Order: sequence, then structure tokens, then C-alpha cells
Amino acid sequence: MSDDSTRMITRPGEPPPNDNDGVTVVLSGNSATPASPTAAAETEAGSASSEVLSVGTDVAEFRITELVGQGGFGIVYKAWDQTLERVVALKEYLPSALAVRRQDGSVTARSERHQETFDAGMRSFINEARLLAQFDHPSLLKVYRFWQDKGTTYMVMPFYRGDTLKQALAAMPEPPSETWLLGVLDSVTQALAVMHGAHCYHRDIAPDNILLLEDSGLPVVLDFGAARRVISDMTQAITVILKPGYAPVEQYAETPDMKQGPWTDVYALGAVLHFAVMGKTPVPSVGRMMKDGYQPLAGRTPPLAGYSERFLQAIDQALRVHPDDRPQSMLEMRQLFGLESGDAPTRILTPPPSRPAQSAPSATPAAPAASRSGKGLLLAGVAAAAVLAAVAGVWWSQSGPVEQVATTSVAPATPAEPPAPAKRPFTPAVALNEMLAQANPDIPVRVTVPKSVVKIGVDKFAFTVESARAGHLYVYLASADGNFNILFPNALDKHNQIEANKPLALPRPAWALVAGGPVGTDHLLAVVSAEPRDHSSAGVQRDDLFSQFPAAVAQAIDAAHQTGPSPFLGTPVCDANKPCDDRYGAAQFSIQQQ
Repeated sequence: MSDDSTRMITRPGEPPPNDNDGVTVVLSGNSATPASPTAAAETEAGSASSEVLSVGTDVAEFRITELVGQGGFGIVYKAWDQTLERVVALKEYLPSALAVRRQDGSVTARSERHQETFDAGMRSFINEARLLAQFDHPSLLKVYRFWQDKGTTYMVMPFYRGDTLKQALAAMPEPPSETWLLGVLDSVTQALAVMHGAHCYHRDIAPDNILLLEDSGLPVVLDFGAARRVISDMTQAITVILKPGYAPVEQYAETPDMKQGPWTDVYALGAVLHFAVMGKTPVPSVGRMMKDGYQPLAGRTPPLAGYSERFLQAIDQALRVHPDDRPQSMLEMRQLFGLESGDAPTRILTPPPSRPAQSAPSATPAAPAASRSGKGLLLAGVAAAAVLAAVAGVWWSQSGPVEQVATTSVAPATPAEPPAPAKRPFTPAVALNEMLAQANPDIPVRVTVPKSVVKIGVDKFAFTVESARAGHLYVYLASADGNFNILFPNALDKHNQIEANKPLALPRPAWALVAGGPVGTDHLLAVVSAEPRDHSSAGVQRDDLFSQFPAAVAQAIDAAHQTGPSPFLGTPVCDANKPCDDRYGAAQFSIQQQ
């Protein structure tokens, strides 16, 4: 068994459950192949069982076009959104050991004794969908919507295109540069910090669970797994899915002095970096408890060329065996790697660059096996959208508002070569993502949304913005119907100054907003700028209340824009006698109308 293979651990005397939930399936053309030999033994994405909905079936407004993957806890389909006319991934909760599909398409528990476990797993499935639907961080798996029907639950997600980090590393002729790895780490740690803020931990971070988007190279964290944990706990057939090189010792057997927490994901990320640098995972943590055979990356003779001692020492510290000896949070890990100093790289490349040639053959880390390379169409696997179920359940039972903490996504700088890929298609939502990516992490912004799902014609939009620094607040809206507006300030409410650490509740009474449709998700971006901004150069037009970027004008401006800050941010209006501070912080959030 290879260092990074998946190991199934069950209680003695109990057969392992049928669990292939979490497989990442790679699609190439019309074919479907699993992403690993293990997946090949467990999943046949091209074959359908009686439990699978047939191609052409309509599920709400989504028409199934292809089976992507079927696991022990759910089924993922490629589907066509007939309302918004886009390709999506549709995930259906259907634990095969507990439930069956009837002829009318409904799903029911196999027997009365399975009902309680089936229901508990479905509650967990709903909780994970709700949580991920709230977090709109660009490096976290998104959930467009979820609903219950025919005895089960469905969630709809983007159909992501790109390579896993594992595939990207395998395709590189040499190990990646430190700068590029820091860019990946920057985005992933920010995304995990958002999840950790809700007391939810991934617990399965590995190179095949990080997807690099095809158009931007931005990392997206995949493959959480809440429903299977709840079901396993209730059936007492506890199955822990461990990747031995990436799992810290507390995942093998949690004890009072070795609890799981943010430091658990810290270890896994350290192992991911070790794999990227050395071409292999570190010694399994459980074997290091008796005799630690780990060889530190820092201080080697000869040194590992192309990597700084600080970078290598940080990896070594993240891989400490005892949880207390590692960074205790994503913030501490970011500080350890210098990602909180403002020196983080600014863009991720696709494909990733290789680092400079080694000065001596003996110092060259082994590259991942070439057989693991390949480029295709990827979808987060069957277990791809979940959180720690028990905590998620408590989180969603709280009566207070849900807090969405969005941080700036930053990633590695582009060298002169190779030439930049063709410009991606423009949409208002893409514009918001790029504005978020260019924000300054030194100006943290937080948005609280008390009600993120609103009923058309009934409920009002409401949110609260808080900034660590005083400035001028602008709220941009990319609506479900494709319009692009500046929601705030507006004709009725022009006072957009925000004080440091003082929440500002919007809308104020002068312009209360009632949800007016259409059905779908509205994406919003709160920008706190050190200086006021003039948007006239971006072609903005003011109607009776809000300012709007007309579609044709916005598309033309975006096409002409090459580098630098997004034109839709506007131009800082500065005092000629003082230095101009063009920095801004940003947080993205969403409100779903139904």
C-alpha cells in the first residue's frame, strides 16, 4: 500500500461498511474514470444501479444529463439547470445500506430498524448543505441550493473544472517553487479558517482533496464527510477514513490529552507540503509515537535547494507528532509561514511553474509518479460537501444570526512566461470574486446575515457589516438575473462612512428592501475603502435609487482591462496634499431568494 493510499480502519470483529463516499471522479469527454486505483475498485461511474436516476429525469428544475459517481452515502449527477441555463452538480442523499428507491422515484428506509439512522444521516446532510451555502469563500465548495423531496434531500453545487493538486504535482517536471506553494497554502488556510470559525474541521486534507480551478488556478477545498460519520456512529460500525501519511496521531485514537481541532488540519497541510517538496509523505504519525523516524526538512546537508530555511522549518513544526507542539490555528500557521506579513504572492498559475533546477542531484527531491498525471473535468466526489456533523447540528440549532466571515483570497505571482491564458468570460459574479481576491488582508471585514434564505414578496434583505478599520463602505450586488449594481451608497442613503469595529446594519430605514425575485442566489460584496471612490470611469449609471453597471458597458470595460485593480472598484478620491491610500478590505456573502 502506498504512503498516500486510503486505509479503512474498523472495529475488531465488524465488517467494513460499503463506503466509497469521498471518491473524486475524473471525467474526460463522455467517459468517467475514478481518480485513483482505490477508487477504481470501489466506483464504476459509467454503470448505473437500480438506485440511480436515469438520464433525462427532472429533479426540480434540474435535468440529469450524466451519472458522475455513486458512493455508499450518496449519488452525484451532472445536470442542466433549466432555469438559469448552466451545468451543475446535483448530489442526492441515498445511503445504499439504509435506503432503497421505489418505482415512483421516492427514497425510503429499507426497514423500520433503519429509519432512525437514515433520518439522522439526512439531518447531517442538510446541516452540511446549510453551512456550506452560508460560506461563500472562493476556496470552499459552494452550495447553490438544497431541498427535500421524495423522501430524501438534494443539494446543487458548481460543476468544477480543473486538476487536483495531486495531479498538478505529478505533471510537473520538478517540485514546485516555494512561492507557488505559499500561494496555494494562503488560499487554503483562509478557507479552513472560515470553517474552523464555525468549529468544523476537515480531517481529510490531502493533495487529492484540493482542486486547482482550470480558469484561475484558485484552490478549492473538497471532500468533507458529515453524513457518513453520523451514520457510522449510530451503527457502531465506525469506519475512519485515514490517509496514513496525512493523518495526525489524534485521528487514530482520540484521547483526553489529544483532542482533534484546527491543529489536526494543520498537520495534514504540513504533510501536503512535505509531499510537494519531497515527492512522498512523511512517516505515518502513529508509527512516530514509539520511535520518531521523521527526518526534518530544515538543516539538511546539503540543503534542499530552492526553499528557504524558514519555509522548511515551518513544515517541520506543522508536522510535530503531539498536537500541542503544532500551530493551534490557521492564523498561527499563516504567521509561521509569513502569510500574515503582507508578503503573500498574488496569483496562482495554471499550469503551476516548476522551481529552479537543483544545484546537486543528491539534493533533488523525488517527483511524484508520472502515472498520476492527467487533466480532465473534475467534480468534488460523492462525499464532497460536508462538515463535522455533530458540531454542525449544534451550530444550526442556535437562534442567533449566522456569521459569514469572508477573507481576501490571495495566491502566487505570474512570471513573464508562459503567456497568460485567454481572458475568462465576464459575469458580475466573476467581477466580485476578482475584487475580493485583490482586497488587502490588513483590513479585515466581516458580514453577518441573519436570514440568508428569503421568500420573494415576503422577507426583507438585511445584513450587518463590521470593519477592523474605519473607511468608506460600498456594497456591490451581482443578482441572480445577471444585473450588476452598487447597492450602497444610494440615492436615499449616501452616508457610507463606517467606524472601526462598530457594526453597521443595512439597509437603514430609508431604503428597506423586500425580496423581489427572481428565484436564485444574489451574490454581494462589502468593500471598505480607506478613501472614497469615484465609479464614473467604470460606466456606472444611476437610476432612481441604485447605481448600475450596464451589461454591455461592463463587458466592454472588463475586456479592455488587463492588469491592476478591478475597474469596478472605482478610483480613490484623494487629497492632493496627502499620500493616497488605495487599499480596501472586502467580504463576500450571498442571499438566496425563493
